Amino acid sequence: MNKALKLSKRLRAAADLVRQDAYIADVGTDHAYLPIALCLEGRVKGAVASDINEGPILRAREHISAYGLDTRIDTVLADGLDEIGVYKPTDILILGMGGELIANIISRASFVKDGAIRLILQPMTHPEILRRFLLDNGYAIIDENLVLEEKKVYQVICAEYTGETQEYSDVELLLGKKNIERGGELLLMSVERFISVFSERLRGKKMSGADTTEEEKILAELEELK
Repeated sequence: MNKALKLSKRLRAAADLVRQDAYIADVGTDHAYLPIALCLEGRVKGAVASDINEGPILRAREHISAYGLDTRIDTVLADGLDEIGVYKPTDILILGMGGELIANIISRASFVKDGAIRLILQPMTHPEILRRFLLDNGYAIIDENLVLEEKKVYQVICAEYTGETQEYSDVELLLGKKNIERGGELLLMSVERFISVFSERLRGKKMSGADTTEEEKILAELEELK
């Protein structure tokens, strides 16, 4: 098989945050595309690809064998980071899941509270829940970026454990402090999307007579970023 594998823009944005000579864990693997590509590029020493379901693991094994990487990429049937600690990964990727689920997976794995381990995360929903969890539990967000794929903007968050907590505003939790500092077209697209989300939430609360203070505050902060 061709000894190259082109990643989607979303996966490439995450892959670019992996450190040279890392040993990675790809949790909830997508056909093992990410570890295969990084091995072929010479970026990583090895990898373990995991999923909670057997089907994705079987497909991952097929792809790994097709690229001749059976000795460099292991596969494991596991729930989240269960069974992953024994592989001693340096860089852990959890992509394509909801922010709340990613936070739950990390919370159940005490071994990741290690300053030598890097977390590379791509929440499909609720990035604010994931960031709040990270900041409240001693993880520093050292980098993050936005990537456009098929007309949707995705967030990628890179964090490492420091043991110190940090404070972010509501809008910084939604969009990412570093993303806000950088600005750009993708940030503005994200701002518009969240304005739409919180405007709809505001209308719903007003109709039910519920308190709308939080929504009004967040919308005001979002408008300032336009």
